[in-house]
Amino acid sequence: MRGKVRRGRVVSAMMALALAGALAGCSQTARKAVSAQTTASTGAPSQQNVAMMSARDLQAAADSVGKLYVRDPRDKAVALRYANILQMSGRADQSLAVMRKLAIDHPKDRDVLAAYGKALAAVGELEPALDAIRRAQTPEYPDWRLLSAEGAILDQLGKPDEARALYRRALDLRPDEASVLSNLGMSYLLQGDLKTAEIYMAKAVAAPGADSRVRQNLALVVGLQGRFNDAEAIARRELSPEQAEANVAYLRAMIAQRDGWSEIAREDAANAI
Repeated sequence: MRGKVRRGRVVSAMMALALAGALAGCSQTARKAVSAQTTASTGAPSQQNVAMMSARDLQAAADSVGKLYVRDPRDKAVALRYANILQMSGRADQSLAVMRKLAIDHPKDRDVLAAYGKALAAVGELEPALDAIRRAQTPEYPDWRLLSAEGAILDQLGKPDEARALYRRALDLRPDEASVLSNLGMSYLLQGDLKTAEIYMAKAVAAPGADSRVRQNLALVVGLQGRFNDAEAIARRELSPEQAEANVAYLRAMIAQRDGWSEIAREDAANAI
């Protein structure tokens, strides 16, 4: 039992690193490296567009769309747009409140269920999130985005084998999709397999459509292996020099705990004998 608790501490630390690495300092938008994705047909702004907004732009967008939402909370397109902006602004609880109401108003809408699952996952309500994502999926016409989203939640629930099977199904439907490759890489990162994680992250970065968050995940994996100069070089392509240096400084601080993690791993191995 003690070994399981300690392994949980290691995974929690890795998740904290994943969260930190996913933050795009120039926009302060991405809040999870592995998260459920809203389907593209919602009418909400794309993740890429929102991810490019500055904190000031996000606030202005939240104020503007929020006024439209107050006028008609049942308007699906407006509510989805508002929840997405709130989510990317770090206001996860408020985003979930918007999505809870929308899910009540549109209980069978796939787009709504997908976005609701994303909002639930963002606040750590993983089992309800998994249920929402699965209800949004149509088995006869599976959506690769939902498969990847389900995998991301399963990874956070500590079920990497099931998660990776879903990522590979998503890649069968959408070969070389950057976001799925990145989630697959993050799956290996969370299990401590940094070399395999880097292989998939590098593939994700080279794939069409790779965005800032995908490249920052690669910087994270490279930095976790102690290659700080390489990690900073990758980060500088997206962030200001100050932000890139701050990210690497955080990684250095976390890597300083590596000896402690190694000791935990040794004790776990001894307990398993």
